[in-house]
Amino acid sequence: MKALGLDGFSKGWVAVLLDGDLHEIRFCRDIAGALSIDFDRAAIDIPIGMTDDGERACDLLARERLRPHSSRVFTGARRWLWTEFSDPDRANRDALLRGQKRVSRQLWHLGPKIIEVDAFVRANRVRDIREAHPELVFQRLNAGKPLPSKKSEAGIDLRRRLLEREGIRHIDRWLAGERIGTGAKRDDVLDACAAAVAARDAAGCIPEGAPPRDAYGLPMQIWL
Repeated sequence: MKALGLDGFSKGWVAVLLDGDLHEIRFCRDIAGALSIDFDRAAIDIPIGMTDDGERACDLLARERLRPHSSRVFTGARRWLWTEFSDPDRANRDALLRGQKRVSRQLWHLGPKIIEVDAFVRANRVRDIREAHPELVFQRLNAGKPLPSKKSEAGIDLRRRLLEREGIRHIDRWLAGERIGTGAKRDDVLDACAAAVAARDAAGCIPEGAPPRDAYGLPMQIWL
C-alpha cells in the first residue's frame, strides 16, 4: 500500500508518502505536483465535496467528536464563494442575502486551495483521493482523548510521539531539516503525516456507510 498524506501551507503542499519501510516527504507548489507521486490511496486535509449552502453532515459530526475543540474544524466551504467573488466582505454580504452563514476569514484564505483540489478531484475521479482531518486522526491515536493545541510545544511533542508510535521514523529530521526554508510550519508536516496514516490505516469515517454526495457526485465524508 502506497499511502500519501497531504496538507496545505502558504507556498504549496506537504506530501508524505508511506510505502512499507520507505517514508518520504516532499514540498510541492501545487496539488497536481503533489498528486503526481505514485500512490494507491491519498488522504488530504481539505474539503472534498461541497454543498451550495456550506452545510455538511461530516463537518458537524467532526466538530462534535472533537469537543471541546470543535473550532478546529472549519465549516462553510461553498464553491460559489470563490468562483463568484474575490473579496470576503462582498462574498459574506451575498451569503447573508441568500440566507446562509458567513464564511470565516480562516476558511476564506483556504479558498484557492479548496478550489484547486476540487478541480483536480473532479477531473481524476478514478483515483482514490479522500478527505481526512488530522485532528481526528491524532485524537484516535491518543485513545480518543483531546490534544493540546498543535501550535503549542506540548501539542507538537505529543503529535510527534504519536506518529513515531505509528512507525513514522524520520519526523525529527523532517521537522529540523527538510522543512527549513520551504515555508512549511512544524504542524503542517505533522498534519501531512497524520493524513498519511489515515490513508494507510483508515480506521473509519464520518458519516459511516455510503456517503452523501454533492451536486458533482463527490463524497462528503471525512476519514480518520
